[in-house]
Amino acid sequence: MSKHIGAQMLEFPQSGDERGHLVIVEGMDDIPFNIARIFYIYGSGSDVVRGKHANRKSEFVLINVAGSCKVKVKDGKGNEAVFVLNRPHTGIYLPPLLWKDMYDFSADSVLLCLASEHYDAAEYIRDYDEYVRMVNEETT
Repeated sequence: MSKHIGAQMLEFPQSGDERGHLVIVEGMDDIPFNIARIFYIYGSGSDVVRGKHANRKSEFVLINVAGSCKVKVKDGKGNEAVFVLNRPHTGIYLPPLLWKDMYDFSADSVLLCLASEHYDAAEYIRDYDEYVRMVNEETT
């Protein structure tokens, strides 16, 4: 596991034989929260950037179950990291208040997103300048 500015790569248990592979992800066991919402992104071109927001309280685990994509995370204090998701038994944990951009999707990419909260538009921060101000006000 590697840690960068609050994000953490995860590797999930997998088993398999001649019939194929099985990966199991359980809330509060393989990931640090109970899963309240699941959604997935597919059909995004390689030039598309998804995400472009931070969340006040939601935690996420992103798993590219097919294909690949990149995830850039920023902490609003000048630190950033890029993760490549290209193996269906690995994912990235994203805590609250971390800016995220998903991009460079392969044609066959299916990005599975596990969230700790039900959707609430009010907890999304979609303006990067506002996000930076908010993060830096909380630490001063």
